[in-house]
Amino acid sequence: MTSATVRLDLRLESREKDRIAKAAALQGMAVSAFARDAVLREADATIAADGVVVLSEQESRRFLAALDEPFRPNDRLKKAMDGASGLKRR
Repeated sequence: MTSATVRLDLRLESREKDRIAKAAALQGMAVSAFARDAVLREADATIAADGVVVLSEQESRRFLAALDEPFRPNDRLKKAMDGASGLKRR
């Protein structure tokens, strides 16, 4: 187990601390380890949820249909590709 290098303090009502202590005991863990694991698990879930895009059924169909279409660059993209590569595209 790694040693902690920083602290995180929070204020709780005594009932809340008692609930956390009971849950930690049921898991056979120290309160601090239990709290750290729970907070990190919730942080990971929150961060992961931020990277998820949820589409409606209609949006999903449009997205999948667009993936099935062949790629056709527009004029603006063709100019950008020509400028980046120095080659003329038709």
